[in-house]
Amino acid sequence: MKKVILAYSGGLDTSIILKWLLEQGLEVICFLANVGQKEDFALAKEKALKLGASRVYIEDLRQEFVEGYIFQALKANAMYEGRYLLGTSLSRPLIAKKQVEIAKKEQTTLLAHGATGKGNDQVRFEMTYLTLMPNAEIISPWKDLAFLSQFKGRTDMIAYAQTHGIPITSTLQKPYSMDENLMHTSYEGGVLEDPSIEPPEDMFQQTASLKSAPDEEEVIAIEFAKGVPISVTNLSNDTCVKESAVAIFTYLNALCGKHGIGRIDIVENRFVGMKSRGVYETPAGSVLWKAHLDLEPLVLDREVFLLKEMWMPKIAQLIYNGFWFSPEMEFLMAAIEKSQERVEGKVYLKLYKGNAVVLKRESPQSLYDQKIASMDQLGGYDQTDAKGFIKLNALRLKAYNSLNKGI
Repeated sequence: MKKVILAYSGGLDTSIILKWLLEQGLEVICFLANVGQKEDFALAKEKALKLGASRVYIEDLRQEFVEGYIFQALKANAMYEGRYLLGTSLSRPLIAKKQVEIAKKEQTTLLAHGATGKGNDQVRFEMTYLTLMPNAEIISPWKDLAFLSQFKGRTDMIAYAQTHGIPITSTLQKPYSMDENLMHTSYEGGVLEDPSIEPPEDMFQQTASLKSAPDEEEVIAIEFAKGVPISVTNLSNDTCVKESAVAIFTYLNALCGKHGIGRIDIVENRFVGMKSRGVYETPAGSVLWKAHLDLEPLVLDREVFLLKEMWMPKIAQLIYNGFWFSPEMEFLMAAIEKSQERVEGKVYLKLYKGNAVVLKRESPQSLYDQKIASMDQLGGYDQTDAKGFIKLNALRLKAYNSLNKGI
């Protein structure tokens, strides 16, 4: 029997796909990645084995996910289409990379995933497979005609699971898809496919509603070194967290989620060409991105900051589209890494009712000169120099307008 390594979550799709792969006469080895989702991994492993998997690998990838993927995106301030913080996009190349490592260990080139043929994840998984294992043979059931003839969508899968006694949490009454990791929780499909319908409040897992969020604000200080957070201090209750990147991220998720921070509801442009509606909760990420973006203008040269701002949409697009392991990503991130050498200091924020308000910032690497910027003293700045500066910059504008307006 040929071995196939299945990226397995224990949810509806991959549970059905596991059974379907067995029906194709394959030996199925499941790989379950711990990227911070609330999951009973022992139960998921037991379920996979009962369904027929020959082995189940469970890998704790949380530290690598935060340090090697989330914080890399943070250094670049990467936001897809100016809003989406790329929680799912960042986890997929890591999961696929580990899946390839397991395939090599098991001496097989067969890799399978449960991503739909309409979404972005299929690209993220398969681009990584083919980059890191050029001879990979990919089984993507949602692009297989035999599979599609049996399953048109989630409704057919739920019915199949109920008929065959496969335990699932999805129901016909609440069929939206949910994906969770340390970075975020995402929701799509089902009732959310109509962008004019408000998401049900009981859907949200990580963030409190503004109505139920605390009436008292909390003030925190986030300390950065070389562009990444190294500690979080809650000045309202004298709590300091600095043990590890995962501990910092976990603490901020709980704290910021309590204050209802990090919800977005957007229509985005998928790489495959369609528009889709996604609802996301990203508590820690939302606050870290805001703090990092606030600190950079204090410590970065103006032109370096401008170049970073120009590259950000491209980096976000590369991550979103599945090109994490591409030469262009490697090139851009090398420049981003260089830019972060001076990004050191603290940013103070007030958390309250869905808001993270920057109060102040400080850094030993600050390029801000209060004497020069002051309105009350010259500070070595000769204001008369500005006359020639303005005239020189206006020279080409005068020539252009004279020609075009006949002045």
